[in-house]
Amino acid sequence: MVFKILTIIGLATFEVYAAIPAGFAFQLSPLIIFLSSTAGGLIGVFVAAYLGSLIQRLVGKYRKAKKEEKPKSGFVLKVWEKYGVIGLGVIGTMTVGGPISIGVGVGFNVPVNKLVFYCCIGVIARCAIFTFLGEVGMKLLGH
Repeated sequence: MVFKILTIIGLATFEVYAAIPAGFAFQLSPLIIFLSSTAGGLIGVFVAAYLGSLIQRLVGKYRKAKKEEKPKSGFVLKVWEKYGVIGLGVIGTMTVGGPISIGVGVGFNVPVNKLVFYCCIGVIARCAIFTFLGEVGMKLLGH
């Protein structure tokens, strides 16, 4: 049982969409799946945020500054322009995942602590929604 929970946490660190179905495949209770996937998702957010900024500073010491062109279109840019940090944190986490949202936010020079807070809200909401949908789907299938 412990290895199954650790597997769910490890999968959720990278992608919640793989962790929740794995939890149902392991026949764990929805509460354990929710708690494990939430823990893994939050770990992924914190690792991406704080280890990512550490790597960025380390690389920045040895790299010459270039003039960067910002993209003129794209889903993430539209979310950023319309909803700001909250949209990037919550909507970005709900759609593409926490670590990717953190990476994009760091690219947009968003304050990391503020972005981490909203990404955590997105991770918790995403895990709750998809665990609920998985449980309803399993009941509909008769399992």
